[in-house]
Amino acid sequence: MSNGRAITARTDADLETTSFVKDFLALIKIGIVNSNLVTTFTGLWLAFQFSNRHFLDELDLMFYTLFGAALIIAGSAAMNNFIDRDIDPIMSRTKSRPTVTGRFKPTAVLSVALTFLVVGEILLFMASVSAGVWGLAGIISYVVLYTMWSKRKHVSNTIVGSISGAIPPVIGWAAVEPTLGWGALSLFLIMFAWQPPHFYALAMKRTEEYRAAGIPMLPVIKGFAHTKRSMLLWILVLFPLPFLLMELGTWFLVLATALNIGWLVLALKGFKAVDDLKWAKGMFIYSLNYMTIIFVSMIIFSIFS
Repeated sequence: MSNGRAITARTDADLETTSFVKDFLALIKIGIVNSNLVTTFTGLWLAFQFSNRHFLDELDLMFYTLFGAALIIAGSAAMNNFIDRDIDPIMSRTKSRPTVTGRFKPTAVLSVALTFLVVGEILLFMASVSAGVWGLAGIISYVVLYTMWSKRKHVSNTIVGSISGAIPPVIGWAAVEPTLGWGALSLFLIMFAWQPPHFYALAMKRTEEYRAAGIPMLPVIKGFAHTKRSMLLWILVLFPLPFLLMELGTWFLVLATALNIGWLVLALKGFKAVDDLKWAKGMFIYSLNYMTIIFVSMIIFSIFS
């Protein structure tokens, strides 16, 4: 019997640990951390390739950059959860966050967020002053300009939020080449233009939740037709941007253009869509695949260019 109680106790402890880890990963928005690390690494890698430096000779720089970027992204996400804990219970997408369920106390969340931000910035400044400064720009644009200011007040909140989402590849580039250049600007512009159609698709799926929470997302304020036109415009903006990275070769330009054409065709179908929400889901999935494919392909083509 005592052995049975011991097994039960261990099982309960394992479940508690699993639950804690799951909640912690939700707190720092691990999916966002991972996706932004892909773009950070791409900026880092391209800067190495274009400057004819070898990453194996500078593994410490890679560690400072990637770990530092991961920490400031996670810290910023935790700050977002801390600030939005009053409206998150209203939306089904966010009502299970640990700041809503009470799993983590607000003071603990704030402490974790600030610790991550400070340690992350120290690591980025160890990589280069430029990387540290761009890290600060990312934190301010996401936490202050987006979360604290525009998110609840302006229909342009998605565009404001796109600034912070476009900074990670610049951080990676700045760690290697602090003076930046056309390559860093190209990555910033691609990420900036990609985000509105990506997040507008998500906003269409969650329109009523955003409306209930009082968040002025574009579909809530302007409606679906206006949102579709905006998505189409931003996709058109993407078309010339890969040509700023001509060093990656013809096949990269062909692939990027094909991805843009595919997204454009899907966007145009939206104007005749019978089920807007089903179409928005397709746009959202395409945007995720687009971002993954184009940034991974940059890494691959840079090796052979």
